[in-house]
Amino acid sequence: MVRKIITIDEDKCTGCGLCAGACHEGAIVMKAGKAKLLRDDYCDGLGDCLPVCSTGAITFEEREALPYDEAAVQARVTKKETTSLPCGCPGSHARALRRIDTAFPESISAAVEKAVSRLAQWPVQIRLVPVTASYFKGAHLLISADCAAYAHGDFHNAFMKNKVTLIGCPKLDTDDYAEKLAAVLRHNDIASVAVVRMEVPCCRGLEHAVARALTNCGRMIPRIVTTIGTDGSILTDGSTAEVWNASALRPIAADTGSAGSGESVPR
Repeated sequence: MVRKIITIDEDKCTGCGLCAGACHEGAIVMKAGKAKLLRDDYCDGLGDCLPVCSTGAITFEEREALPYDEAAVQARVTKKETTSLPCGCPGSHARALRRIDTAFPESISAAVEKAVSRLAQWPVQIRLVPVTASYFKGAHLLISADCAAYAHGDFHNAFMKNKVTLIGCPKLDTDDYAEKLAAVLRHNDIASVAVVRMEVPCCRGLEHAVARALTNCGRMIPRIVTTIGTDGSILTDGSTAEVWNASALRPIAADTGSAGSGESVPR
């Protein structure tokens, strides 16, 4: 049938990903840094994605296309939110890791403190974590660029302590993190979100994905962002917590070190 459907001009697309977050049907995905129409029958032709595109990369066209398939869209959304692991590899089995604080002589305590792993769960890749893993309940969430742990020498103590850690690379991974992260935030009582990104431009994709996930999850959760330099230095220290409005692509309140409810947001 001939009907109205979106078309995306890749030359104008900046890869911000706002359109993918605005499309409730999941018809738009981010691949290789560009927005793409996943399937014709996922697009309802209503154009919720158009207003958020600041470059005019998305427009309507009339062409031969499959009719909108609401059942297929619902099935995809359900599968996205309930699928646990993409493979049966034992190394992908979800589990919490229990850490026991041990007292050491004062002469060696500082060195031991730096050597202790602060990883609280497995797996850590955003692509692999089950959406409803038990360790997410009430957790303070750290979402980090995978390079950051190699750049910053004391990453475990500075950022991972008392948090559930998720890592990814928006440049190398083809997945749209926003969908997965929104499902995690939606189905679990996440207390706060801390983002650690590198200063390189491609790392903006991780920050944008978290912002879209916070917007689409339907909850108000405080978020802080820390930027690490390629030399390992902390360029922005994430001292300001933003509480994100669940219906707008922007923070509605900011409070230094506050979760918006009187609680401190751990860095």
